[in-house]
Amino acid sequence: MNLMRKGFRVLNKFFMVPAFRLGLGPILGSPLGGYIMVIKTRGRLSGRTRYTPVNYAIANGNVYCTAGYGKISHWVKNMTADPQVELLLPARALACKAEVVEETQEKLDMLRQVLINSGFAAVVFEGIIASRVSDEKLREMSKQYMVLRFRVHGIGAGALDQ
Repeated sequence: MNLMRKGFRVLNKFFMVPAFRLGLGPILGSPLGGYIMVIKTRGRLSGRTRYTPVNYAIANGNVYCTAGYGKISHWVKNMTADPQVELLLPARALACKAEVVEETQEKLDMLRQVLINSGFAAVVFEGIIASRVSDEKLREMSKQYMVLRFRVHGIGAGALDQ
């Protein structure tokens, strides 16, 4: 596992997830720092609850996120095994079904929007200004990134409903 992934794992485990579980999600997101949600999945091997913070976008009644490391990410493998997940958004929790976006235009549009919503992270980690990146560059990036759609079907247990 590379150094950046290890760094994210530590930051997520000891800061982002506890903050969301304490109900502090609304104060963590911003246009500069990015809009963040936590995906609550069931471990495919252990059956234990797993939490993963990601940047997101809302469009067409769905919630979207990207998986920069694609299918090798444990949380993606967990969602593939059990697509019924819960999203802890800053102001609410939603019960959803996770799906991989295959349709090209929807994938490109949502990749761009999630990158825009990631704030400074797109500049730091990808070296791009997401609102200005060319369609060609975005198409190239979409080969590496997975885009996931969450179809909302209910209200989840929020931070204070545990």
